[in-house]
Order: sequence, then structure tokens, then C-alpha cells
Amino acid sequence: MPHFNSAYAEVFKAGELTLGLMTPLGDDKRDLAVMDDQFRLAAMADELGFGALWVRDVPLMIPQGDDNTASNLDDPFIWLAGMAGATKRIALGTAAAVLTLRHPLHLAKTALSMDRLSKGRFILGLGSGDRPAEFSAFRQDPETRAEVYRERWALLRSALNSSPERRAALRSATGGFDIMGPPAGDIPMVVVGSARQSLQWIAGNADAWATYHREQERQQGRIGLWRQSLEQKGESLGKPFIQSLQLELKSDPDAVAEPLELGLRTGRNGLRSYLASLKSMDVSHAILNLTLGQRHAEDVIEEIGRYVLPGCSLLE
Repeated sequence: MPHFNSAYAEVFKAGELTLGLMTPLGDDKRDLAVMDDQFRLAAMADELGFGALWVRDVPLMIPQGDDNTASNLDDPFIWLAGMAGATKRIALGTAAAVLTLRHPLHLAKTALSMDRLSKGRFILGLGSGDRPAEFSAFRQDPETRAEVYRERWALLRSALNSSPERRAALRSATGGFDIMGPPAGDIPMVVVGSARQSLQWIAGNADAWATYHREQERQQGRIGLWRQSLEQKGESLGKPFIQSLQLELKSDPDAVAEPLELGLRTGRNGLRSYLASLKSMDVSHAILNLTLGQRHAEDVIEEIGRYVLPGCSLLE
């Protein structure tokens, strides 16, 4: 059985729905985020009891659809290192590092360093990449993404394991050398999106699965397939399911919920109802992206922290 670091227990609590925030936190889409402001907001989220802070990995400034927020980001690991220094308890995760564009040995050392720096608060979410221009720039073949992902995943799994005996694959790849000592607890590895893998592979290899917002009936079906895959692999049905959500929180607490692409616009009472539906579907963690709307991120974070978070464990 895995012996996870403290981040796993903070984010994945049996029978509860925890909330995380995608960073940068509601910053201007046109500019790099102001770090001092972001660190202050991160500390605020930590104090209020949010479960995790997440960041995306976008190597090149390539806009994607209507979302330009992901085209102007700092290096995710240096960013999270700053967040680690500004916070005490909250988990820190990538959603997701692009495994197919990063050398697995470099990525392993970075993940181990992040886990040590944050005192066990790190979660490594991994995607396969979805911007074709990046593969061209990195001289990588996008057609081999699925295979490369699986190969690099296996090496990372060995490197991020707390058991020295289970790190043989790492030493085999390096000619018998280690890159760092083992972590105190296994670093959780999360598949983000499909990563061009089957659900059976994800169920058998990942510690959790993260995907995006869907209409409720479709998401229920997706979670049903996830549970079926876990059963087929003989894995624990408690393996967490994570969902992201684009959220525009209105200042009127009773504002009626309206659908948005990959999310919704609503007041805090509508948000509570939505989160109750997620909990009823056994979603373990919801990642809120607050880049939409005109309200200041500080006001939105405080409102969720004071009026929504305290009742998350009681949602029905």
C-alpha cells in the first residue's frame, strides 16, 4: 500500500469534498501575475482552509481558444516554490505538468525538491500536452505522446516512491545512480485529462484522476466508467476523482446558476447546491478557476472561504 505525503490526506478526505484554487488567482489575463499579490492571496486561502493551490504548465505563450490566461505564466515549479514559502498547510499541485515535453529525470528531481521544500505538501499532476506548436518547438513527435507518457510515468513512479526497494527502475535508468534520496512519503501522481490513455490504465497507475466540468448527467456517466475501471483493475473504489470548474461568482448570494463553458456563473448559494451535486457523485476535490468576472479575487476567495467552505463536509 502507498504511504503518501501529507498533501494526499489534506486534499483527499474520505467522504468529503475539498476545494482548491487554480493560480494565478483572478489576475489580469494580459499580464504576468504580480507575485506579491498572489502570495498574499495564497496565504489568505491557506488561512481560510482551502485544500490546494494548483498551477498549469504552459511552456510557450500559445493562446488556446478564448482562454488566454494560460499563455502568459511563470515556470510552474518556481511559482509553486514561492507559494510554498507564503503558506503553511495548503497542498500545492501541478494541473498539469506536460510530461511529454519534460525530461523525466529533471522532472523527478524537481518534484522531489518541491516536496522537500514544501514539507510534503506537493502533488504532481501530469498531462500529455495539447498544443501542437509546442511539440514542434521542442522537436518532439506528437504522435508518440501516449507511449512516451507511459514510459516516463513509470520512471517517475519509481523516483517519487518512498520505499528504496521500489526505486529500482530509477537506478536502472541511471546506471545505478540516484538523483535524490527517497521522499518521506510517496508523492501523489495524478493523471490530468485523458493523457491519451485508457481509463483502465489510469485506474491501474494513477493515484487520482482529474478532468474538467461536464453537464451533471455526463459527469455521472464518466464517474461510473471510472468506478468500473477501478473494479476491473482490482483497485480501491476510494481512488479520488477530481474536477475543475470555471467559476464566475456573482455578488448576489441568490443569483441563479447559469452555465458557462467548462463551468458556471452563480451566487454562493447556487455554488453550494452545485458542490452538493458533486459530492453526491463522489467527487473528492474541485479546482475552482476564478479568472472570470469583474470581482476582485480577494473578495471571491473570502466569500467562498467564509460561507461555502465551512459547510463542504456537511453538503447533502
